[in-house]
Amino acid sequence: MTDPSPAAPQPLFRTLAVIGPGLIGSSILRRARQDGTIAAELVACDVSPDVCRRVRDLDLADRVEQDALRAVADADCVILCVPVGAIATVGAMVLPAMKPGAILSEVGSTKQSIIGAIAPALRADIAFVPTHPMAGTEYSGPDAGFATLFDDRWCLLTPLEDTDPAAIATIETLWHRMGARTRIMDPAHHDRVCAIVSHLPHLLAFTICGTADDLADETRSEVLDFAASGFRDFTRIAASDPVMWRDIFLNNREALLEMLARFMEDAQAMARAIRWGDEAFIVDRIERGRHIRRSLLENRQA
Repeated sequence: MTDPSPAAPQPLFRTLAVIGPGLIGSSILRRARQDGTIAAELVACDVSPDVCRRVRDLDLADRVEQDALRAVADADCVILCVPVGAIATVGAMVLPAMKPGAILSEVGSTKQSIIGAIAPALRADIAFVPTHPMAGTEYSGPDAGFATLFDDRWCLLTPLEDTDPAAIATIETLWHRMGARTRIMDPAHHDRVCAIVSHLPHLLAFTICGTADDLADETRSEVLDFAASGFRDFTRIAASDPVMWRDIFLNNREALLEMLARFMEDAQAMARAIRWGDEAFIVDRIERGRHIRRSLLENRQA
């Protein structure tokens, strides 16, 4: 007689509420729908009736609400997937309506500004576990998400010092079931890391595309006609949501400006090497870039 197959894990939450079903939010809902061990009931919420209608059409949730207070009232976990600049405001609005013992989380790509802004509204009976899934595309809205978005990607957790360890472990399990790898990180360190690996590259992409757009009409048309793969890669990044990235730049300004200053110094050094024909310096920088690319491939992040 063979042993019965092991029972599937119980859902992590009875009810999971996602506020803001855009790229990240709708991907969370899709993965939870597909997985079956994340939540027994999925609630999606957005202030836009058009977004709510689309979420219903896509069958991303069991319940769709425009009223955030109704959406969170029975939730065991609430994840804020709104733009960075709105996270603290929405969090402060929903916290009084959440039930004791629930967990509040969010997915913003800056941490110190969010934690500082939401701190006055936090409740002792609700754990707050900030997270940042390091995954995404240039697209937005409920149609942009997909269930495998987080597979093998990092999700960084930046809990407060007094956060309940059980709540941190639960959110870590949530992201593991989403397919992600996790790491717990200090909020200030998180902001500096993301400034160089994410925020600065986006700033440079927006700036390069702006420079190309400011060129004389004839030259600009040639840029568009003959764009090589390097420029096309920048345009893909530059196609990202402007409101989201405005908020990120402004909310992580100190770390971003620090990394931008360091980049400008390095760019000037490269300019000097090109001007004076310093071949060794140029080759060294190119080799370092190749090494980073190889490391990303080995780490399954490219």
